[in-house]
Amino acid sequence: MLELTTLFNSLATVSTDDIPEGAMIVTLVTLTVGGLIAIFAIVFGTIFYGNREKERERTRREVAAYVAEGSISPEDAERLLKAKPKD
Repeated sequence: MLELTTLFNSLATVSTDDIPEGAMIVTLVTLTVGGLIAIFAIVFGTIFYGNREKERERTRREVAAYVAEGSISPEDAERLLKAKPKD
């Protein structure tokens, strides 16, 4: 128990003055770059997903139009729409 108390007291007395300035800059840059990468991944992932869904809806409408004009049968249209996409 005494060792834990000593360890805690030594950690509690650490201040930013004890950390070299270069290490603080490296840490700050690393966290900033990591945060930016995460933000870009979220934004572009959302854009990609939205475009993919928009294209799927466009395909459904085009297939429905082909069925309406009689170019393809409803059974063929159903088979086309149930096909798995190549994501």
